[in-house]
Amino acid sequence: MKKLLFPTVATMAATFTFAQDIKLPAVDVHQKSLSVVEALATRHSVRTYSSKELSTQELSNLCWAACGVSRNNDFRTSPTARNRKEVRLYVFTTKGVYEYLPVENILKESAKGDHRKLVAGTQGFSQDFVLEAPVSLVMVVDLEKLGGQDERSKMMGCVDAGNVSENINLYCQSVGLCTVPRATMDTSGIRSLLGLTDKQIPVMNNPVGYPK
Repeated sequence: MKKLLFPTVATMAATFTFAQDIKLPAVDVHQKSLSVVEALATRHSVRTYSSKELSTQELSNLCWAACGVSRNNDFRTSPTARNRKEVRLYVFTTKGVYEYLPVENILKESAKGDHRKLVAGTQGFSQDFVLEAPVSLVMVVDLEKLGGQDERSKMMGCVDAGNVSENINLYCQSVGLCTVPRATMDTSGIRSLLGLTDKQIPVMNNPVGYPK
C-alpha cells in the first residue's frame, strides 16, 4: 500500500498545480487584423461591453500583444527602459487573477475568485462599467528591476506601463475587441490581494471585452 500511496499523492499534487495555472496556446501572429495605420485612425475608448468571455487563444494573443516575447526570449512587444522588463501584467477574470509569464506563456494563478471590483475603483470612486468586461489587465511596475525608487525610476516605470497600455489599445482595435486605458483602481486592495511590496506599484489598467 505504501508503494501505491506516494505516486497517487504526487499525481494529485501535479493535477492541482496544473489546475491553478493556465497554459496558453501559441500566439496566432497570422490572425486577421487591421493595419497599424487603420487601428490608429479608428482607435477609441469604449466603456460598455458584452458579457461574452474571451477564449484562451484570445487571452494568449492579447497578453502577447501587451508585453509578450517578440524574439530571442529577451525582447518584448512593448519597449522598456534599458530592456529591464519591469512591467508585470496581471489578468483579472471572473474566475481568478493571474500573472502573465511571457517566456513560459502561462497565466500563473495569483488569487482565486472574481476580484474585478478592485479594478473598478474604491468605495469613494468606482466605475462599475469595468465589471461588464470579462477581463481586466493591470500593469504593475516593479521598481526593483529598475534599480531604485527615485523619481526618475518611477517616471520611467509609468512611461513603460503606458507603452503596454497603448499596445493593448491598438491590438484591441485591430481585432474587434474594445477597451479603455484607466488609472482608477483600488491600489491598496490590489497590493494586498497580490502580496505586492512597496516597490511594486499598480499603475494602469485596461478592461477588455467585446462591444455590446
